[in-house]
Amino acid sequence: MEQFFKLKQHGTTVRTELVAGLTTFMTMAYILAVNPNILSNAGMSAQAVFTATALASAIATICMALLANLPIALAPGMGLNAFFAFTVVLGMGYSWQLTLTAVFLEGILFLLLSLFNVREAIVKSIPTNIKKAVSVGIGLFIAFIGLQNAGIVVKSDATLVALGSLDKGPVLVALIGLVLTGVLLAFKVKGALLFGILGATIVGIPFGVTNIPKNWNPIGSPAAPLLFQFQFDKVLSLDFFVVFFTFLFVDIFDTVGTLVGITTQAGMIDKEGNVPRVKQALLSDAVGTVVGACLGTSTVTSYIESAAGVADGGRTGLTALTTGILFLLALFLSPLFLLIPSAATAPALILVGLFMMEPIKDVELYDFTEAIPAFLTIIMMPLTYSIADGLVFGILSYIFIKLFTGKVKDISAVTWIVGILFIIRLVMK
Repeated sequence: MEQFFKLKQHGTTVRTELVAGLTTFMTMAYILAVNPNILSNAGMSAQAVFTATALASAIATICMALLANLPIALAPGMGLNAFFAFTVVLGMGYSWQLTLTAVFLEGILFLLLSLFNVREAIVKSIPTNIKKAVSVGIGLFIAFIGLQNAGIVVKSDATLVALGSLDKGPVLVALIGLVLTGVLLAFKVKGALLFGILGATIVGIPFGVTNIPKNWNPIGSPAAPLLFQFQFDKVLSLDFFVVFFTFLFVDIFDTVGTLVGITTQAGMIDKEGNVPRVKQALLSDAVGTVVGACLGTSTVTSYIESAAGVADGGRTGLTALTTGILFLLALFLSPLFLLIPSAATAPALILVGLFMMEPIKDVELYDFTEAIPAFLTIIMMPLTYSIADGLVFGILSYIFIKLFTGKVKDISAVTWIVGILFIIRLVMK
């Protein structure tokens, strides 16, 4: 371990790395409950998605450990799973098989871009403030989904949305879980989201929200994943391209942002601000997405929750290796994670939305040619129930405002191409 992970060189020990890996797992294990819950809305088997989630997370995280030697864990990304289920399948009417195909092809392209170092050109082509706005918009979208899942926000014929009945069981369970998780976060308890979900699940028993089957056992054999469920017959349509591009866009920038944030926190950034072994890290991310699609889950990406393990002293791939092995062990706890009702996972969705709001402080609000496109990107995602539509409004408003204010030089060639494709999509919609 010393020779492979270079523990002394990174100022760490085996014990420190193992504890850090456990901490990272505890902070992101909520995805094992949330991801099957979200993707089941798309008509996918929750049991099969659980297996795919655990396996894809384990494989991608172990790749990160062995290829990049970084303390970063990966799993199906929050926001991208919501985009998969609610925008593409339920909103656009695509089958989940076709959506998995988009994820698979996006992963293949990401793999090629990582191998040939093309990623930098794509990153530079998207306006900086829109990159930041995407995270914020997805955060609001996820929080909105959580509020809906709990019944705290309901549909209204008069105002489109309204406050739900606060005396119903699911709403009370969600609110109790929200307060509990908030208190745990305030006290900096590691694994606060996971403990909040488990606490709300227990609270849901007397409320009749958590239903425990007879002869229930928390340990069980994992279900078979949805292997190679691809559909290639509509991959040449314009809507498919928008879906494909959105998966690729969010995956690239979510990964880059996480890599920069975690390695900066760990003091691993070099004097030029470069992430160590970034090519290997991006390859691990791309492999995770391809493997995840083959197994039957949405895009796999690097998790910002890895910061918890870094804060506990994790500095090498041994931290990630530990987290990956724990995901494999979690495969045999599927009855426990699948017992959790949507009301219990709603607080985690709402608070993940909060975490994703952080980039708002870095958006240039005093330059209206930057602020307005960023604002439209943010606000249109939850209000249109579509991450893709938020991107369309953000990119197109950026192009038109820059064009008519004499700042056309700010618009890159790739941004022009994307904008033209978005206009065609709107015309044909």
